[in-house]
Amino acid sequence: MTGNYLVDTHVWLWYALGDTRRLPPRLADRLTTLDEQRRLHLSVMSVWELALLVAKNRIQLGCTINGWVDAFFERTRYQLLGVSIGVALDANALPGSFHSDPADRLIVATARHHNLTLITDDRKILAYGAQGYLRARASTDMEEQQ
Repeated sequence: MTGNYLVDTHVWLWYALGDTRRLPPRLADRLTTLDEQRRLHLSVMSVWELALLVAKNRIQLGCTINGWVDAFFERTRYQLLGVSIGVALDANALPGSFHSDPADRLIVATARHHNLTLITDDRKILAYGAQGYLRARASTDMEEQQ
């Protein structure tokens, strides 16, 4: 399988926390292989979303958000993608109809701008991809890829 991927916030979190209930071991192994091949990317918006969840006490990481994020990037090869001017402008000009959540718009625009396939379980994003505006794969579809 060829190509590079952008990992959506929830899939990243499940992977990083080793949440086998939401991310089966076979899929986690697949993501580990893609990570070792340097084919996984993460939007800085995902880091922002996680920091927001921590700030609102919706998730506990067991350490500071800064320490947790630093530790994740030290142990993986994920490539962090910032919000460039092009991504920011693209997020406000997505083709077709897409919902108004700014973080999702920026993550989708990042995948489109960098020609990446987005790994997500977000039904709205997968439906947008099914319309042909984005390459998106459900995490369960990734399990079957070898």
